[in-house]
Amino acid sequence: MSPSAHDHDHDGHDDDHDDGDHYDRDGRGADAGPDRLCVRPLRGPEELPLFRRLPGPLDHELADDLAAGRRRLAWMWLALRGARPVARAAWWGLPGDELPRVLDVFDLDEGPGAAARPARVETGHRLLTAASSALFPDGGRPEFSCFLPRDWRERPDVRRGVEDRTAALERTGARPLVERLRLEWRPPAPVPAPDGRLVFRPVRDGGAELVPLMTRVLEGTLDAHDRAGLSRMPAHEVAARHYRDELARYTSPRGWWRIATLPDGEPAGFVLPARNAYNAIIAYIGVLPAHRGRGLVDALLAEGTRVLAAEGVPRVRASTDVGNTPMAAAFARAGYRVFERQLTMVWD
Repeated sequence: MSPSAHDHDHDGHDDDHDDGDHYDRDGRGADAGPDRLCVRPLRGPEELPLFRRLPGPLDHELADDLAAGRRRLAWMWLALRGARPVARAAWWGLPGDELPRVLDVFDLDEGPGAAARPARVETGHRLLTAASSALFPDGGRPEFSCFLPRDWRERPDVRRGVEDRTAALERTGARPLVERLRLEWRPPAPVPAPDGRLVFRPVRDGGAELVPLMTRVLEGTLDAHDRAGLSRMPAHEVAARHYRDELARYTSPRGWWRIATLPDGEPAGFVLPARNAYNAIIAYIGVLPAHRGRGLVDALLAEGTRVLAAEGVPRVRASTDVGNTPMAAAFARAGYRVFERQLTMVWD
């Protein structure tokens, strides 16, 4: 189980399209007229307030992400009619990444005076098409992921907004992959004491020890990302890429990572507490197939939570697929509560 958890030059001036769009590639041209759609990247950090006029759950992180290199102006795009933002999109990555890793901001204007639904969806489609053509001229777009209220389906206003955005994404060829639960543990919630069934030790050799165990854990996985990976490549490669692209990049202490063994030393599973750029997290937890069905995941999750709680963190976050009901139940037993949901779409 994993939680998952971004320079292109814009030179010249693109042509005006037959539908009336104005695509200002480099930000040097004049703005479009009040009734025409201008699609462009941000021109500078001073345009963040303009970008935030379409609100979203990550707005409080944008300035820090931009300063830290997790976002770039070339990865943050607006669609404007006159001075009014009518759609926005932003991609995220790690500092130093050549290309972003995820599209995690995509919003359409739903405020007073906004266009009707078909026009909103069309605007979103045009924004995504222009931005993606500039950022990914060779294809290979990263996934879309957004955070939603845990009860978003029961809230008609929120649900309409999600449906508009997904409709625009689908017009670009995206399809739904998975919905995930985002979970949180906060002190003073208790952490169960060790029950003695497992012995915990640090990971000894980093990826050399973990990747083979991760490969074994993939057998029978319920994780949608892992299953998608297994449809394209061998299990060892799925595990190796996951380790290289995510786990090995965490800068938190490797000494937090734990291998769980039976009293005779046989590995039964592992848990990887970590810290990303925002929070302490349970980055990965897995029980080896031969030891499933015995409730060992509870001991693993408790150990990972204990490691982070001992660091005095204000919260521990994690996520799991909605369809992974055994893992969701384990989090509930450990005192984790669902605070959001996460919707992911991909381009094949």
